[in-house]
Amino acid sequence: MSKLVLFNHGKDSEPWGEKVLALAEIAKQQGYEVDSLDYRSTNDPTKRVEMILAYDFSAYDEVILVGSSMGSYVATVASETIKPKGIFLMAPAFYLEGYPQTEFNPPSKNTFVIHGWQDDVVPPANVWRFSQQHHCRLRMLEGDHRLTAVLNEVCEEFKHFIIRLGN
Repeated sequence: MSKLVLFNHGKDSEPWGEKVLALAEIAKQQGYEVDSLDYRSTNDPTKRVEMILAYDFSAYDEVILVGSSMGSYVATVASETIKPKGIFLMAPAFYLEGYPQTEFNPPSKNTFVIHGWQDDVVPPANVWRFSQQHHCRLRMLEGDHRLTAVLNEVCEEFKHFIIRLGN
């Protein structure tokens, strides 16, 4: 059985940044292949959704989507078509100006949201709204939008998330 964790970086980030590298290592330890799309050619969330939907998932029996900020928005919108086994969202850019979709329908009951109390890009109220509406697990941390100061806690949550999906 071939399993993939596909990472989706944020607007001003890169495909293999610090968070992605740390989480990719955890995914590999759990038997997943990993990949990270490069969205740096566009800051348009709709075009980024088109890019992930063009990805060839045919070789995989199981897919987990991971996103950070705009990448979380992209992963969530695309999940309606891709139907992954799980979605792990960090500081998701929901209900912000310039993001056309405001109604979401993530197909997976395995959606986990992690967010920082000091996030000054995406208000915590936005992720609370999403998590409450979709009955998602939500973990709030003493971090900012990038979550790098609490990366160890993010990694712990991701590891538990992947292990839960495997059972």
